[in-house]
Amino acid sequence: MTSEPTTSTDDVPDILGMRIAHRVMLRDLDRTTGIAMALADGGVPITRRRVRALVRYLELMGESIHHHHHAEDDILWPLIELRAGSHIDLTPLTEDHQALGPKLDGLRIAVGVFGADPSQRTAAVVSARLVEMRTMLSEHIAEEERDTFPVIRRYLSVADWRDVENRIRRAGARMTFELPRIAAAVTPAELATLKADAGPMIDLMLALVKPKYRRLEKAIWG
Repeated sequence: MTSEPTTSTDDVPDILGMRIAHRVMLRDLDRTTGIAMALADGGVPITRRRVRALVRYLELMGESIHHHHHAEDDILWPLIELRAGSHIDLTPLTEDHQALGPKLDGLRIAVGVFGADPSQRTAAVVSARLVEMRTMLSEHIAEEERDTFPVIRRYLSVADWRDVENRIRRAGARMTFELPRIAAAVTPAELATLKADAGPMIDLMLALVKPKYRRLEKAIWG
């Protein structure tokens, strides 16, 4: 049975956080692909410090992508289906998520090989896996935003959306990695909105996690 819309013009979820999560993912895939290609073609030296840092970054990035899409499957999709009923078919997006698993496994294996045997050849394999991932997620995210964002705004309440975001945070996101990536990818106005929503503790958390994250970035990109 299809539910009636639960929102009004004064009760529309703010999906900024989801937009930013998608932007962060694609930004990271662009950056890591670029450095992997540079390592593969000899434009950037393959040093022990850079390899160790890049391997760790790619491990964390893969974990983040996995968490995001599993949270959608387990938390967001069931609520959308409950509220919107037949107004949306999430099957294509769910199938994309299922296809993403082997891509993440392939990237993880390539990263492990690169870490154990750093070379231009193994860096080239990593870059190829990253290009595949970037292409797939770019198409998937565009489809997801086109199909689900209007439905979320129309059928989910603000309370629904807050519950979704809180449950996703509690589901295991590694905030020491997520927060500084988010801060680097948003505009000042967006950051102000996120801070207003999260409360004053976010400034303290950012101050605590930024230095370690910046050292990791510096080791990779300089």
